[in-house]
Amino acid sequence: MSAPAVDAPVTAPRPRRGRVAVTPRSLSAAGHPALSRLREAGYEVVYPAPGRTPTPAELLAVLPGCVGYLAGVEPVTGELLRACPGLRVIARNGVGVDSIDLDAVRELGIELRVAAGANAQGVAELTIALTLAAFRQIPWSDARLKQGEWRRRRGAEVAGRTLGVVGLGQIGRRVAGLAIGLGMRVIGYDAQPGLTLRLGDRFRSGSLAEVAAGADAITLHVPPSPEPLVNDALLRLTRPGTVLVNTARAELVDEQAVVKALQEERLSAYATDVFPTEPPADLRLVRHDRVIATPHVGGFTEESVERATTAAVDNILRVLACGD
Repeated sequence: MSAPAVDAPVTAPRPRRGRVAVTPRSLSAAGHPALSRLREAGYEVVYPAPGRTPTPAELLAVLPGCVGYLAGVEPVTGELLRACPGLRVIARNGVGVDSIDLDAVRELGIELRVAAGANAQGVAELTIALTLAAFRQIPWSDARLKQGEWRRRRGAEVAGRTLGVVGLGQIGRRVAGLAIGLGMRVIGYDAQPGLTLRLGDRFRSGSLAEVAAGADAITLHVPPSPEPLVNDALLRLTRPGTVLVNTARAELVDEQAVVKALQEERLSAYATDVFPTEPPADLRLVRHDRVIATPHVGGFTEESVERATTAAVDNILRVLACGD
């Protein structure tokens, strides 16, 4: 005779403690295991626009009911934040906060947390990859061969050449180290006075003008500035055939000045991972013969996404736990 059936214990559902909005495209499209920790802690995870950047109207329809917000690159205005009286924390799965109204954040007492350094290695490696692709004409050669054309452009080796690194934060320092490992010399510029780096005798500090004039390739790793950092005046200081790489912010570069420099062969290539609007509405620059473009993939690696998402979830849970 079989043993009598035993009813499985009934577990009461954990009460919901509020909602957390998630908007980064890479997370809202496919999710991420780290987000389950929000649910386990009793929070409902909501996606205003799965797989794409939400519009202001979509944010306004969801965010006012949230206590936490894992934000992407969409603009976060003061008007939106003032409509969210229960919002306690905004976390970024990166370090950029230029799309967020910081005055409103401070005014409303909302905690703002970033995932410092989480994507530094991914962005640094992409920077080096774009630099090598530009020197060796890889995208151009690939496109010709796929069209059935056996054509070649003479490339150049990076060993012995000089890389100018503008911005010596976590990403810039990694780029400098990788470049030195490839046999390059590095001139570094940072707005922070007195910054010292121990990268050996292949590294030296210089002014922005010295970087422009002394480098065979220049790469940008600074926050956005009120005016483009790379303008016609700076490009006129560069050596003929310089490579420019931008994996930081589109606003750092005057695109018209870059096109002019490409036409005049002061630049041999412009490689960019960032655009004024994403996806870019105007593709004229992207389609330029000497432009290498990638769709903002600097931090879009398995490792970077894991570190950044984990850090963002940790930050949200830490802040929300303080108020319990």
